[in-house]
Amino acid sequence: MLSCPICLEAIPKGRTYSEAGLKKLHPKLTRLAPLQYSAEEQLKQARLRADKMSIQGVQPKLSAILRIKDQSIELVNQGGKFILKPNPPFYEEVPANEALTMRMAEACGIEVPVHGLLRAVDGSWVYFIKRFDREGRSRRIHVEDFSQLMGASRETKYDSSLEKIVQTLDQYCTFPAVEKAKLAKRLLFSFLTGNEDMHLKNFSLWQREGVVSLTPAYDLLNTTVVLGNAQEETALALGGKKKNLTRKLWIDYFCKERLGLRDGRIEAVLAQLQSAMDEWEALIERSYLSDTVKVRYLDLFAKRCATLQLA
Repeated sequence: MLSCPICLEAIPKGRTYSEAGLKKLHPKLTRLAPLQYSAEEQLKQARLRADKMSIQGVQPKLSAILRIKDQSIELVNQGGKFILKPNPPFYEEVPANEALTMRMAEACGIEVPVHGLLRAVDGSWVYFIKRFDREGRSRRIHVEDFSQLMGASRETKYDSSLEKIVQTLDQYCTFPAVEKAKLAKRLLFSFLTGNEDMHLKNFSLWQREGVVSLTPAYDLLNTTVVLGNAQEETALALGGKKKNLTRKLWIDYFCKERLGLRDGRIEAVLAQLQSAMDEWEALIERSYLSDTVKVRYLDLFAKRCATLQLA
Protein backbone atom coordinates (compact mmCIF):
# COMPACT_ATOMS: atom_id res chain seq x y z
CA MET A 1 0.00 0.00 0.00
CA LEU A 2 1.31 3.45 -0.95
CA SER A 3 1.23 6.56 1.24
CA CYS A 4 -0.01 10.06 0.47
CA PRO A 5 3.04 12.36 0.08
CA ILE A 6 1.19 15.09 1.97
CA CYS A 7 -0.32 13.37 5.02
CA LEU A 8 1.29 9.89 4.81
CA GLU A 9 -2.04 8.09 5.08
CA ALA A 10 -2.50 4.93 3.00
CA ILE A 11 -3.74 5.38 -0.57
CA PRO A 12 -4.83 2.76 -3.14
CA LYS A 13 -2.73 1.83 -6.14
CA GLY A 14 -3.05 4.31 -8.99
CA ARG A 15 -3.41 7.36 -6.72
CA THR A 16 -0.62 9.84 -6.02
CA TYR A 17 -2.32 11.86 -3.27
CA SER A 18 -5.16 11.12 -0.88
CA GLU A 19 -8.32 13.21 -0.82
CA ALA A 20 -7.51 14.31 2.73
CA GLY A 21 -4.02 15.37 1.70
CA LEU A 22 -5.28 17.44 -1.21
CA LYS A 23 -7.96 19.08 0.95
CA LYS A 24 -5.22 20.30 3.28
CA LEU A 25 -3.98 22.43 0.41
CA HIS A 26 -7.40 23.62 -0.79
CA PRO A 27 -10.99 22.32 -0.47
CA LYS A 28 -11.46 22.46 -4.26
CA LEU A 29 -8.30 20.52 -5.10
CA THR A 30 -9.03 17.08 -6.57
CA ARG A 31 -5.62 16.31 -8.06
CA LEU A 32 -2.17 17.91 -8.19
CA ALA A 33 -0.17 18.06 -11.40
CA PRO A 34 3.59 17.38 -11.28
CA LEU A 35 5.85 20.39 -10.87
CA GLN A 36 7.08 21.25 -14.36
CA TYR A 37 10.75 21.38 -13.39
CA SER A 38 13.16 18.50 -12.85
CA ALA A 39 15.35 18.38 -9.73
CA GLU A 40 18.23 19.89 -11.70
CA GLU A 41 16.00 22.59 -13.17
CA GLN A 42 14.64 23.46 -9.71
CA LEU A 43 18.15 24.18 -8.45
CA LYS A 44 18.85 26.27 -11.54
CA GLN A 45 15.64 28.24 -11.06
CA ALA A 46 16.51 28.82 -7.38
CA ARG A 47 19.83 30.36 -8.45
CA LEU A 48 18.27 32.47 -11.21
CA ARG A 49 15.45 33.79 -9.02
CA ALA A 50 17.45 34.30 -5.80
CA ASP A 51 17.76 38.08 -6.17
CA LYS A 52 14.07 38.48 -7.06
CA MET A 53 12.52 36.64 -4.13
CA SER A 54 12.06 37.67 -0.49
CA ILE A 55 12.86 34.15 0.75
CA GLN A 56 16.14 33.95 2.63
CA GLY A 57 18.35 31.07 3.69
CA VAL A 58 21.27 28.97 2.60
CA GLN A 59 19.22 26.04 1.29
CA PRO A 60 17.84 26.50 -2.26
CA LYS A 61 14.25 27.74 -2.13
CA LEU A 62 11.54 28.69 -4.60
CA SER A 63 8.41 30.76 -4.21
CA ALA A 64 5.14 29.34 -5.54
CA ILE A 65 1.38 29.71 -5.72
CA LEU A 66 -1.40 27.16 -6.01
CA ARG A 67 -3.43 27.42 -9.25
CA ILE A 68 -6.79 25.82 -8.49
CA LYS A 69 -7.97 26.14 -12.10
CA ASP A 70 -4.95 24.18 -13.35
CA GLN A 71 -4.71 21.97 -10.22
CA SER A 72 -1.01 22.76 -10.07
CA ILE A 73 1.69 24.61 -8.17
CA GLU A 74 3.42 27.35 -10.17
CA LEU A 75 6.70 29.16 -9.50
CA VAL A 76 6.60 32.94 -9.00
CA ASN A 77 9.10 35.62 -8.04
CA GLN A 78 6.79 37.63 -5.78
CA GLY A 79 3.57 37.02 -3.87
CA GLY A 80 4.14 33.32 -3.30
CA LYS A 81 1.98 31.53 -0.72
CA PHE A 82 4.18 28.43 -0.66
CA ILE A 83 7.91 27.78 -0.33
CA LEU A 84 9.40 24.90 -2.32
CA LYS A 85 12.65 23.36 -1.14
CA PRO A 86 14.44 21.21 -3.74
CA ASN A 87 16.88 18.59 -2.61
CA PRO A 88 20.15 20.46 -1.95
CA PRO A 89 23.30 19.32 -3.79
CA PHE A 90 25.48 16.68 -2.09
CA TYR A 91 22.77 15.55 0.33
CA GLU A 92 20.23 12.75 -0.01
CA GLU A 93 16.50 12.51 0.65
CA VAL A 94 16.18 15.89 2.38
CA PRO A 95 12.63 16.65 1.11
CA ALA A 96 11.31 13.28 2.32
CA ASN A 97 13.13 13.72 5.63
CA GLU A 98 11.64 17.16 6.31
CA ALA A 99 8.13 16.16 5.20
CA LEU A 100 8.25 13.15 7.54
CA THR A 101 9.66 15.01 10.55
CA MET A 102 7.17 17.84 10.23
CA ARG A 103 4.36 15.27 10.02
CA MET A 104 5.72 13.62 13.18
CA ALA A 105 5.68 16.99 14.93
CA GLU A 106 2.06 17.46 13.91
CA ALA A 107 1.22 14.01 15.32
CA CYS A 108 2.29 15.03 18.82
CA GLY A 109 0.41 18.34 18.79
CA ILE A 110 3.12 20.74 17.64
CA GLU A 111 1.59 23.42 15.42
CA VAL A 112 3.01 23.28 11.90
CA PRO A 113 1.95 24.83 8.57
CA VAL A 114 0.46 22.79 5.73
CA HIS A 115 3.36 20.91 4.17
CA GLY A 116 4.28 17.78 2.23
CA LEU A 117 5.94 16.43 -0.89
CA LEU A 118 5.22 17.45 -4.48
CA ARG A 119 6.11 15.16 -7.36
CA ALA A 120 8.21 16.75 -10.14
CA VAL A 121 8.16 15.86 -13.84
CA ASP A 122 11.29 13.73 -13.51
CA GLY A 123 9.75 11.66 -10.70
CA SER A 124 11.76 13.35 -7.94
CA TRP A 125 10.22 14.93 -4.84
CA VAL A 126 10.35 18.55 -3.73
CA TYR A 127 9.27 19.64 -0.24
CA PHE A 128 6.61 22.34 0.03
CA ILE A 129 5.36 24.36 2.98
CA LYS A 130 2.64 26.99 3.14
CA ARG A 131 3.84 30.39 4.29
CA PHE A 132 2.41 31.27 7.70
CA ASP A 133 3.43 34.92 7.31
CA ARG A 134 0.87 35.47 4.55
CA GLU A 135 -2.89 35.81 5.01
CA GLY A 136 -5.62 36.37 2.46
CA ARG A 137 -4.66 37.78 -0.92
CA SER A 138 -1.85 40.08 0.12
CA ARG A 139 -1.74 40.68 3.89
CA ARG A 140 1.64 40.08 5.48
CA ILE A 141 1.89 39.03 9.10
CA HIS A 142 4.87 40.50 10.91
CA VAL A 143 7.34 37.80 11.93
CA GLU A 144 10.77 38.17 13.52
CA ASP A 145 13.16 35.30 14.09
CA PHE A 146 15.33 35.12 17.20
CA SER A 147 18.41 36.13 15.24
CA GLN A 148 16.73 39.47 14.53
CA LEU A 149 15.35 39.80 18.06
CA MET A 150 18.75 39.10 19.62
CA GLY A 151 20.80 41.22 17.22
CA ALA A 152 22.64 38.26 15.69
CA SER A 153 23.56 37.81 12.02
CA ARG A 154 23.49 34.89 9.64
CA GLU A 155 27.14 34.31 10.53
CA THR A 156 26.49 34.33 14.30
CA LYS A 157 23.19 32.41 14.40
CA TYR A 158 24.90 29.51 16.20
CA ASP A 159 26.69 31.73 18.74
CA SER A 160 24.05 31.65 21.42
CA SER A 161 22.35 29.25 23.83
CA LEU A 162 18.97 27.78 24.68
CA GLU A 163 19.07 29.74 27.92
CA LYS A 164 19.13 32.97 25.89
CA ILE A 165 16.16 31.73 23.85
CA VAL A 166 14.25 31.50 27.14
CA GLN A 167 15.29 35.03 28.12
CA THR A 168 14.00 36.32 24.77
CA LEU A 169 10.65 34.56 25.27
CA ASP A 170 10.35 36.26 28.66
CA GLN A 171 11.18 39.63 27.15
CA TYR A 172 8.80 39.62 24.17
CA CYS A 173 5.97 37.09 24.61
CA THR A 174 2.59 38.13 25.97
CA PHE A 175 2.15 34.90 27.93
CA PRO A 176 5.69 33.52 28.48
CA ALA A 177 4.57 30.51 30.55
CA VAL A 178 2.45 29.21 27.66
CA GLU A 179 5.26 29.66 25.15
CA LYS A 180 7.81 28.00 27.43
CA ALA A 181 5.76 24.80 27.47
CA LYS A 182 5.60 24.94 23.65
CA LEU A 183 9.34 25.51 23.49
CA ALA A 184 10.03 22.56 25.79
CA LYS A 185 8.02 20.23 23.56
CA ARG A 186 9.66 21.47 20.35
CA LEU A 187 13.18 21.14 21.73
CA LEU A 188 12.60 17.70 23.22
CA PHE A 189 11.02 16.63 19.92
CA SER A 190 14.02 17.99 18.01
CA PHE A 191 16.37 16.05 20.27
CA LEU A 192 14.37 12.84 19.79
CA THR A 193 14.35 13.26 16.00
CA GLY A 194 18.02 14.12 15.60
CA ASN A 195 17.65 17.80 14.68
CA GLU A 196 20.96 19.37 15.69
CA ASP A 197 20.51 22.45 13.48
CA MET A 198 17.92 24.47 15.42
CA HIS A 199 19.84 27.77 15.34
CA LEU A 200 18.48 31.25 16.10
CA LYS A 201 16.79 31.66 12.72
CA ASN A 202 14.73 28.51 13.27
CA PHE A 203 12.71 30.09 16.08
CA SER A 204 10.37 33.01 15.38
CA LEU A 205 7.71 35.14 17.05
CA TRP A 206 4.65 36.76 15.53
CA GLN A 207 1.90 39.07 16.75
CA ARG A 208 -1.69 38.12 16.11
CA GLU A 209 -4.70 39.87 17.68
CA GLY A 210 -2.34 41.71 19.99
CA VAL A 211 -0.69 38.54 21.33
CA VAL A 212 3.02 37.88 20.74
CA SER A 213 3.79 34.15 20.60
CA LEU A 214 5.88 31.50 18.88
CA THR A 215 5.05 30.98 15.23
CA PRO A 216 4.18 27.52 13.95
CA ALA A 217 7.25 25.26 13.89
CA TYR A 218 9.32 24.98 10.71
CA ASP A 219 12.63 23.56 9.46
CA LEU A 220 12.18 20.37 11.48
CA LEU A 221 14.18 17.46 10.05
CA ASN A 222 16.59 14.77 11.14
CA THR A 223 19.85 16.53 10.29
CA THR A 224 21.88 13.81 12.03
CA VAL A 225 20.69 11.33 9.40
CA VAL A 226 21.27 13.86 6.59
CA LEU A 227 24.82 14.70 7.65
CA GLY A 228 25.73 11.14 8.51
CA ASN A 229 28.50 12.09 10.94
CA ALA A 230 26.98 14.83 13.09
CA GLN A 231 29.22 15.61 16.05
CA GLU A 232 26.68 17.64 18.06
CA GLU A 233 23.16 17.09 19.38
CA THR A 234 22.02 20.72 19.50
CA ALA A 235 22.93 23.82 17.50
CA LEU A 236 22.58 26.09 20.53
CA ALA A 237 24.41 25.16 23.71
CA LEU A 238 22.50 23.83 26.70
CA GLY A 239 24.29 24.20 30.02
CA GLY A 240 27.42 25.00 28.01
CA LYS A 241 27.20 21.69 26.12
CA LYS A 242 26.27 20.73 22.57
CA LYS A 243 26.67 16.95 22.87
CA ASN A 244 26.33 14.13 25.39
CA LEU A 245 23.08 15.69 26.57
CA THR A 246 21.25 13.80 29.32
CA ARG A 247 17.74 13.55 30.73
CA LYS A 248 18.92 15.42 33.82
CA LEU A 249 20.19 18.28 31.67
CA TRP A 250 17.00 18.45 29.59
CA ILE A 251 14.42 17.88 32.33
CA ASP A 252 15.91 18.94 35.67
CA TYR A 253 18.07 21.79 34.42
CA PHE A 254 16.35 23.13 31.30
CA CYS A 255 12.66 22.41 31.81
CA LYS A 256 12.53 22.89 35.58
CA GLU A 257 15.26 25.41 36.34
CA ARG A 258 15.57 27.52 33.19
CA LEU A 259 12.01 27.33 31.86
CA GLY A 260 10.49 27.23 35.33
CA LEU A 261 7.91 24.59 34.36
CA ARG A 262 6.14 22.76 37.14
CA ASP A 263 6.37 18.98 37.42
CA GLY A 264 2.80 18.53 36.19
CA ARG A 265 3.42 20.58 33.07
CA ILE A 266 6.64 18.71 32.29
CA GLU A 267 4.90 15.36 32.79
CA ALA A 268 2.14 16.50 30.40
CA VAL A 269 4.70 17.42 27.71
CA LEU A 270 6.51 14.10 28.09
CA ALA A 271 3.18 12.23 28.00
CA GLN A 272 2.23 13.95 24.74
CA LEU A 273 5.54 12.92 23.20
CA GLN A 274 5.31 9.40 24.55
CA SER A 275 1.74 8.87 23.35
CA ALA A 276 2.80 9.70 19.77
CA MET A 277 5.70 7.26 19.60
CA ASP A 278 3.83 4.36 18.02
CA GLU A 279 2.44 6.69 15.39
CA TRP A 280 5.92 8.15 14.78
CA GLU A 281 7.31 4.72 14.06
CA ALA A 282 4.42 4.00 11.69
CA LEU A 283 4.98 7.34 9.92
CA ILE A 284 8.68 6.58 9.47
CA GLU A 285 7.78 3.24 7.91
CA ARG A 286 5.21 4.88 5.58
CA SER A 287 7.52 7.76 4.64
CA TYR A 288 9.29 8.28 1.33
CA LEU A 289 12.72 7.70 2.83
CA SER A 290 14.71 4.75 1.52
CA ASP A 291 14.70 1.59 3.65
CA THR A 292 18.32 2.23 4.67
CA VAL A 293 17.59 5.73 5.92
CA LYS A 294 14.42 4.54 7.69
CA VAL A 295 16.53 2.12 9.71
CA ARG A 296 19.01 4.86 10.62
CA TYR A 297 16.18 7.19 11.63
CA LEU A 298 14.56 4.51 13.81
CA ASP A 299 17.88 3.57 15.41
CA LEU A 300 18.67 7.16 16.35
CA PHE A 301 15.12 7.69 17.60
CA ALA A 302 15.42 4.62 19.86
CA LYS A 303 18.73 5.84 21.31
CA ARG A 304 17.35 9.30 22.03
CA CYS A 305 14.24 7.80 23.66
CA ALA A 306 16.52 5.79 25.92
CA THR A 307 18.45 8.95 26.86
CA LEU A 308 15.23 10.68 27.92
CA GLN A 309 13.98 7.45 29.53
CA LEU A 310 10.90 7.33 27.33
CA ALA A 311 9.54 4.02 26.11
